Amino acid sequence: MSANEAGTGQRTDARLSELSPRLASAFTSLFLMMIVVYFLFPIVWLVTAASKSTTALFGSTSFGFSGPFELWHNISITFSYDGGIYGRWMLNSAIYSVGASLIGVTTAAMAGFALAKYDFPGRGFLFGVVLSGVLVPATVLALPLYLEFSRVHLVNTYWAVLLPSVVNPFGVYICRIYAAQAIPDDLLDAARIDGCSEFRIFWTVGVNLMKPVLVTAFCFQVVAVWNNFLLPLIMDTSSHLFPLVLGIYEWNQVSQRGGAPPFIFNIILTGSLFAFLPLGLAFLFLQRSLRRGLAIGAIQ
Repeated sequence: MSANEAGTGQRTDARLSELSPRLASAFTSLFLMMIVVYFLFPIVWLVTAASKSTTALFGSTSFGFSGPFELWHNISITFSYDGGIYGRWMLNSAIYSVGASLIGVTTAAMAGFALAKYDFPGRGFLFGVVLSGVLVPATVLALPLYLEFSRVHLVNTYWAVLLPSVVNPFGVYICRIYAAQAIPDDLLDAARIDGCSEFRIFWTVGVNLMKPVLVTAFCFQVVAVWNNFLLPLIMDTSSHLFPLVLGIYEWNQVSQRGGAPPFIFNIILTGSLFAFLPLGLAFLFLQRSLRRGLAIGAIQ
């Protein structure tokens, strides 16, 4: 092989080596864009469908902003239909999700901190019980919970949904993992030397260092309780206690039985949109802390 041919081959190899990372990057970007479109498509469709009239909704051009823009009218009839019960459902969902999550994350933080930083008999067994609680499906516990709450006459009350939702084994699990790595033992010993009580050490030192994982646990629990369908379906018979997901389901059942007003599908779609908005806005405001908390697996 001549020197000229060797030089040409080297230049070709160099170009290929430069081109390969670009192709890989382009393929990765295209793949991620496809995933984004896949996940955003239902949301975009929901927004456009909630802005249509009944005629345009079932017309031939059901996707896109076609026809008159009826979003504000649909919002008005959604919040006024059936005596304005949709606002009550939204308030119920907020009470169930935020109330249960605040209590659940607080207890999960205490339990996770104790399991990570205190050495006591049975610690490993208790952590194993927590892990088993993560693996138990919610459907398995639905009937026992109903029987227990019926015995104490709490069925068809706020407590029937709120109290079971407080339990958060996954929150205990991630708080324990995070506290074991993010909170130095020397810092706790220094606080004890300064005369701090164990509760004050947890509240001033532990909570401040555990904020990212607490936000993560709070977001996970809020989403789980907000979208919980089975437990309210079993526990509640009064429509005034329904959360959003169960209330919208009942509207959908009315639409299938017949005799519903012609705009029933408009209020179902608009109600679904407003059921999604609080979670979407919460994620946008908390995404920085959420990303930091989701990265806790990298320290194990």
